[in-house]
Amino acid sequence: MRIVSAGQMRSIDSNAINHFGIPGSILMENAALAVVREIKIILLKDEKKSLRGLRAVILAGKGNNGGDGLAVARHLCVLGMEVTVFLFANPAELQGDAKLNYELFQKMGEKIIPVEDEKQLRLFKLALMQSQVAVDALYGIGFKGEIPESLAGFIEDLNKADLPVVCVDIPSGLEADTGKVHRIAVQGDVTVTFGLPKLGHFLGEGLIYTGRLVIDQISIPEKVIGEEKIFAYLLTDEVIRPLIPARHTLGHKGTHGRAVLIGGSLGMSGAVILAGKSALRCGAGLLQIVTPEAVAETVDLGVIEATVWPAKDYEMLSVNAWPVIQERLQGADACAVGPGLRQTESFLNVIKNILIETDVPVVLDADALNLISREPDVLSLRKGRGNLILTPHPGEMARICGCSIDEVQENRLKIALAKALEWGTIVVLKGAGSVVASPDGRVFLNPTGNAGLGTGGTGDVLTGSIMSWIAQGVPPLGAACMGVYLHGKAGDVLKDQFGLSGFTASEVADCLPRVRKEIEQLGDF
Repeated sequence: MRIVSAGQMRSIDSNAINHFGIPGSILMENAALAVVREIKIILLKDEKKSLRGLRAVILAGKGNNGGDGLAVARHLCVLGMEVTVFLFANPAELQGDAKLNYELFQKMGEKIIPVEDEKQLRLFKLALMQSQVAVDALYGIGFKGEIPESLAGFIEDLNKADLPVVCVDIPSGLEADTGKVHRIAVQGDVTVTFGLPKLGHFLGEGLIYTGRLVIDQISIPEKVIGEEKIFAYLLTDEVIRPLIPARHTLGHKGTHGRAVLIGGSLGMSGAVILAGKSALRCGAGLLQIVTPEAVAETVDLGVIEATVWPAKDYEMLSVNAWPVIQERLQGADACAVGPGLRQTESFLNVIKNILIETDVPVVLDADALNLISREPDVLSLRKGRGNLILTPHPGEMARICGCSIDEVQENRLKIALAKALEWGTIVVLKGAGSVVASPDGRVFLNPTGNAGLGTGGTGDVLTGSIMSWIAQGVPPLGAACMGVYLHGKAGDVLKDQFGLSGFTASEVADCLPRVRKEIEQLGDF
């Protein structure tokens, strides 16, 4: 699914109106009808019933978003609802289609209350108590910054009210390009967005405030949308399903992918065990693990299906491990380096050797990334091959980039994409709403996952998963997308079972086959 910035959506709207010839009033009318359809779904459990006699309160701003809200108000009145519009604008300032819809609604004789001071806030509280639904049409996708103090009280009361809130295009107070919220935003139960979804619906706090997202193309032709250069995409079941590798009936362990996992250290054997379990749960045919002598037996017992190769190091891997690693990489389909590794300075030379002397697709995670942060230019050794994947969390990304964690979190999409282009690598920036950025300029946003995944070891599970999919023949970019999507989906299954705390990384790994199977079966019906 394609996702656009606010500027891209404005360009699409402009082309639809000015070049294709669709009047803006028709687009606004279609937008209003899309919102009304969702209100019917919310309020009418029985299709035979009507909206007659029910009440709605609508917050309308001065721009086109407010015009959409006024058009919604008119259609709800036609359906028999009692509608009160709180207008956060001077009627004389309304222009174009917003002015037209204001005048049409005014002719219907319904309630329009211009908001001037706190007297209207008291009326708004009363309207909320008497209504069955509220519509947020204050600000659209052009909003940036903080909600004005004069509006904050209205939004606070709206968020506290015990009634469903439908947001028009985007929740007011949520930035369309970043998903940032400064102080306060409308908490939507449903957001009906127009044309295409916006970046802010999925970045930052977007998933929290958007609620259930409904997308309506409002009659904008595909030809118009296709003329826009779109670089961002949303991962969905439909995107992931074609990537899942099929098992040939005559296949065997040697044809189902050979993976080499490098990591572990004294006291941190669990990380490499989790990554190994995840790789096997995702279907790798053969897994070899290179780890220090001190933990080799522990790892062997932890992942009994793998072959464990002790390196010529006791507690932590160093440059001495290269001969063993070099031998294991012969014939390998994929490699992952980092889980539980720790930072032996000389091991950076091993990473360089892997990147220079082999063409095996590589996933770098954890302390492999921390070592890279000492010499970021090492990443250029694989530039142009498209088979190097970095999986940093925000702290690791900040160290590699030489910036603060706050800077990374404030600009997740921008930084991930910029660095993917600079380094010529695939970047998986982990965290809420993981971002997969490709060196070809595309970026993929992941909507799955939850706060329950914020527990030790889940990053190692992701690393093993991505490595496994590559080993089975999935292209590296597809493997990265599959890894984050299925990892998050497994977390969502466990959340439904246990809530947002209490499930472990091991359980996430164990759940991966289940969510993969569910997606595989989508096409069977």
